[in-house]
Amino acid sequence: MAAPSVQVETRGAVALVTLNRPDSANTLNLQMAMDLLAAAMTCARSSAVRAAVLTGAGRHFSFGGDLRAMANRETSGGDYVRELTTYLHAAISQFVRMDAPLIAAVNGTAAGAGVGLAAMADLALCGRSSKFNLAYTRAGLTPDAGTSFLLPRTVGVKRAMELLLLNRTLSAAEAHDWGLVNEVVADEQLLQRALELAEQLAQGASGAFGATKRLVAQSLGAFESQMVLESEMIAAQAMSAEGAEGIGAFLEKRTPQFPDKGPR
Repeated sequence: MAAPSVQVETRGAVALVTLNRPDSANTLNLQMAMDLLAAAMTCARSSAVRAAVLTGAGRHFSFGGDLRAMANRETSGGDYVRELTTYLHAAISQFVRMDAPLIAAVNGTAAGAGVGLAAMADLALCGRSSKFNLAYTRAGLTPDAGTSFLLPRTVGVKRAMELLLLNRTLSAAEAHDWGLVNEVVADEQLLQRALELAEQLAQGASGAFGATKRLVAQSLGAFESQMVLESEMIAAQAMSAEGAEGIGAFLEKRTPQFPDKGPR
């Protein structure tokens, strides 16, 4: 029996949630989005879980959406992308609103939705060699995983647009300077440091933590409705000529030649 694409391991009062498709750089396909929602619900519903850590198996945190699955027209298309993002966004909502504080331990590269998973966490750490890249528009796609909502509030609108339109890669130091992560540590100490923080939080007032998280979530207002818009937008874009060319070029490791939109 194959290992689940998202693993949940409890270490005392701390849940370690691991994205577990290391051979695919932890890219998110439909099954992984479903498994992530199941993992989020496990953390949210278990009174024994008082803090959680989210990290990636292998060298990287997550390269974002699995473009190969999106390009497979037998199983994909707009409905596939819409279903994938619906599960992904439901998982994010669970993590954001549950009592247990969530720490993202970003190992290696976080790209696309991987950046969203780091941004939605209550606290985020990364290794010194970590890198962050949005990558959506390079593949002719639009943001998901709450990035269009969270990034402008985290790094500011102009910097968010720089990341989304120019696909600039942020180093770990820049991610810290811009407020995307709370702390940068040596790569080999990343998980240990995240678990230490989680254990510290697990000894705190979980009810107060949960209420505080929901107050902050409420202050964000339209977060969930924005993610619904993200799902519809990326599903439509994935089916467009731009999306087909962008995804194809990414998989073929070539520069995309986006089609002319023609007269308005």
